[in-house]
Amino acid sequence: MDPIRNPFSPGAGAPPPELVGREEILRESEILFSRVFQGRPEKSFVLTGLRGVGKTVLLNELEKRAIDVQYHSIFIEAHEDKNLAEHLIPRLRSLAYRLESGNTLSEKTKRILAVLKSFVSAIKIKLGEVELGLDIDPEKGIADTGDIELDLADLFIVVGEAVQDKNKALILLIDELQYFSQKELSALIMAMHKMQQKQLPIILVAAGLPILPALSGDSKTYAERLFYFPEIGALSRAEVAKALQDPVVASGMSFTDEALDLIYDLTKGYPYFVQEWGYQCWNIATQLSITKGIVEEATGKVITRLDRSFFRVRLDRLTPKEQEYLRAMAEFGDGAVRVGDIAGIMNSKTTALTPLRDKLIKKGMIYSPEYGSIAFSVPLFDQFMKRVIPAFRK
Repeated sequence: MDPIRNPFSPGAGAPPPELVGREEILRESEILFSRVFQGRPEKSFVLTGLRGVGKTVLLNELEKRAIDVQYHSIFIEAHEDKNLAEHLIPRLRSLAYRLESGNTLSEKTKRILAVLKSFVSAIKIKLGEVELGLDIDPEKGIADTGDIELDLADLFIVVGEAVQDKNKALILLIDELQYFSQKELSALIMAMHKMQQKQLPIILVAAGLPILPALSGDSKTYAERLFYFPEIGALSRAEVAKALQDPVVASGMSFTDEALDLIYDLTKGYPYFVQEWGYQCWNIATQLSITKGIVEEATGKVITRLDRSFFRVRLDRLTPKEQEYLRAMAEFGDGAVRVGDIAGIMNSKTTALTPLRDKLIKKGMIYSPEYGSIAFSVPLFDQFMKRVIPAFRK
């Protein structure tokens, strides 16, 4: 079929033609947006799941829906090399000016800039040539202790009051939340706690790996009362069928049941992979019925694409020792593995491998679903490791 008209969209954060399996979260988000806008307390969301399940897609959809109901938005993609303050400060500065329709700043908006100046000075970070306000002095005594756990809450209060004054609300979206430090995560939780206490219109919708509920609980025991932690997982067989069938119906095409069964088995229901198989099947198909044979023919192309992009970019960030550790994990499949079992087949002590394991966790390659065990953060990565390193030397 015509590749230009291909409806499938495999890519990092690319919206699929059909957002299936996330209806409950979208319904809950409507309640969250409405309640907070009306000054009623409601839990924010922290979406958790492996890579490739569509967390970023969902964040983008929630941002769009929030904007539709009179929210301002701030979107942050966290990573290893930038702290929370460096992400927030320029975006809050931009927000201050977006709150104003003309050239004159209101007193509450000026106060955002003044407190931002205090915040920047106290935490002593450099933001290049960014000017927070030409004629606005820092406000002494607010958000200027240098302790982000205290100062961020004060800063959010000032921002929340200014947003509320404009009869608006603010959604803060953070992708890859697990990259922030324990102290930064604690600061975010404390700041959102203040928003609920003061009924100010700021909500947090974040996403990250499945370790986030535990990290949040370790930071502040009341985190579970502030946030919902919806797990974004693989799609069901019926949801995979809908994600594949609905986009091709307009072209008069359809997948056979056998084709759908095979794609579900190959992808294990992970949305990113579903899009990859759909994309290649469309390009290969020469008739209106996409059969099991077409899926089998497409599979080789999909695996090659995944190995050269989705998987390879992650492998290339790793040292040979880190790659060896992941190859040892792959011997046990894609589920959780006891760290002692990995040490056993690597002929090493568990304690000796701890620094290596910690580096892989920090890089987001693995996570600990429970004490003493680890698992791949990327679905099907065990199969990739066996392809790229066929023989594991014990």
